[in-house]
Amino acid sequence: MTAANENLLSTPVADGAVCAPEVLMPPWVGADPFEGYGPGASMGDTIPVGSPRQGAIPDEYRNASAEELDARIEAAKATLGDRVVVLGHYYQRDEIVKHADFLGDSFQLARAAKTKPEAEAIVFCGVHFMAETADILSNPEQAVILPNLGAGCSMADMADEASVEACWAQLTNLFGTDVDGEGRQPVIPVTYMNSSAALKAFCGRNGGIVCTSSNAKAVLEWAFERGQRVLFFPDQHLGRNTAKAMGISPDDMPLWNPAKPLGGNEEQALRDSRVILWHGFCSVHRRFNVGQIEQARAEHPDVQVIVHPECPMPVVDAADAAGSTDLIRRVIEAAPAGAVFAVGTEVTMVQRMAEQHPDKTIFCLDPVVCPCSTMYRIHPGYLAWVLERLVAGEVVNQISVDRDIARDATVALERMLAAVPA
Repeated sequence: MTAANENLLSTPVADGAVCAPEVLMPPWVGADPFEGYGPGASMGDTIPVGSPRQGAIPDEYRNASAEELDARIEAAKATLGDRVVVLGHYYQRDEIVKHADFLGDSFQLARAAKTKPEAEAIVFCGVHFMAETADILSNPEQAVILPNLGAGCSMADMADEASVEACWAQLTNLFGTDVDGEGRQPVIPVTYMNSSAALKAFCGRNGGIVCTSSNAKAVLEWAFERGQRVLFFPDQHLGRNTAKAMGISPDDMPLWNPAKPLGGNEEQALRDSRVILWHGFCSVHRRFNVGQIEQARAEHPDVQVIVHPECPMPVVDAADAAGSTDLIRRVIEAAPAGAVFAVGTEVTMVQRMAEQHPDKTIFCLDPVVCPCSTMYRIHPGYLAWVLERLVAGEVVNQISVDRDIARDATVALERMLAAVPA
């Protein structure tokens, strides 16, 4: 176990906190993970019926030591050579990150999926929606593999295709379909990368686009050139924070609750809107609050507070800077020795940066925050298993998106890739 993981396990858990040390145990240990998203910060969210489940893997992977798994992973990669490429998200555990050929956020990994057309297999160490995106963007003959099929995303599950279609029907009934004098349609759908392939396809069919936290501003600019307003899902906070930074008042951003007619809004509020925000959020980033920032400033007068835009608006407003996972990394790397950072994002990445930059003080805003429990389901045992099956000529845990869905989703994803952040 790495020092960072030891720090996580030793972190005190306050009364009422949802963090539990079991999140750092192998995914096959303890209670059924499908009772919830796991013992991490998203444990209170309900997994939709029909979500992918990971079956048991052979005991040899479950019982192997960390050192043995490392050796087996590297041996399999050496045997496979250019036939395989391993993609790893920044939020992955350190034991996985060290084996990644590409490390990045969702925007960077979407691009990376297209850079190795000669690879027979793309092993995506992330979560389900990321693997779907890689399958859509990669060559048809390439197999995309998710080492643990249970690695999902609670935020992505907060917007399903049926609910978004129902919302769209109500908005179409309210606004009609006629363009205005500038040729803009009434609503442009924008889905965050953290969504299913079906919702990306929905955007592709309806003149919309996908965004990531890296290019959300560029995407909204693209959308406003083509639409009078935007329907943004599933993360309300990224949509609100990005639009507010562009000068749009929060009063012009009604929240859409899919369980209520018109999302719980009056017709006039929707007519006056610029951005209609879906009632979704990241359970990890929602834990950060202004009180934590105030405490960090009291204890470290020279601290720079930088947070992810999935955090609530008051947190982003109180921080010194907000940006994507990669922007946070770049800001910290560029800072001089002695700099002090309080960071509001997934704690695994924060502790990794602290280890990589011992000349700086780097700490997570929330002292009891958990790692993303679904990202943590990608354990080295699963990575060793899928790689050694490839060596044996067998593809397991392949993620395959229906071709009709992939066709429409590609439209929205290619628009996303073209919206390069300034």
